[in-house]
Amino acid sequence: MAKLDVLAPFIFSYEGVYGNDPVDRGGATKYGVTIGTWKMQGYDKDRDGDIDVEDLKAITLDDAKMIMRKNFWNKWQADAIKDQSIANCLVDWVWASGVYGIKIPQAKLGVLADGVVGPKTIAALNKQDPKEFFAWLKDRRREYLQKFVQNQPKQKKFLRGWLRRLDGIKYGSLVYSNGKEVSF
Repeated sequence: MAKLDVLAPFIFSYEGVYGNDPVDRGGATKYGVTIGTWKMQGYDKDRDGDIDVEDLKAITLDDAKMIMRKNFWNKWQADAIKDQSIANCLVDWVWASGVYGIKIPQAKLGVLADGVVGPKTIAALNKQDPKEFFAWLKDRRREYLQKFVQNQPKQKKFLRGWLRRLDGIKYGSLVYSNGKEVSF
C-alpha cells in the first residue's frame, strides 16, 4: 500500500519556503500550504489571538505534512491505494489543483465523479493496470494544467514549474527539485 512518507519530501522539495506572490491564486503559502488552508485548521500558531500570515510563516515541515495527510492524502484514502506511483500522482494533483484531482480520475474509473473517494472509487482504482492508468493520469493532468493556464492567463508564469514537478513524478520513482531521483 502507498505511503505518505514517500511522497511528502518530493512535494516539499518543490514547494519551498514562505512566499506571497500577488498573482498566485492561493495567496500566501509556505511549504505549499496556503493561508486559506491554514485558517481552516483553526490553529493560532503564534498565539496572538488571530490566524494570519504570521502563523503561516511559523509552520514547520511537520505541520505541513500533517495538513497534507489530513486534507489531501486522506481525501484520496491513499493508504488504501495499492500502487505508490498512482498514489503519488493522484495526491499531488489534489495538493496542487483541489477537487479536480479526484473528479477527473473518478470519471475515468466509471464511478460517480463527486470528488468524494469511497470504497467504490478505491476498488475501481486498484483494479486498473497500474502503468496504463499512471500514464493516463499524467496525460490528463498535463492537459488540465494547460487548459487552466488558457483560462487563467496570469497563472502562466507558474506553468513551467508545475510541469517540471509533474515530470518528476515517474512510475517507480520521484525526481526531486534538486535533480535527485529516489526509487521506491
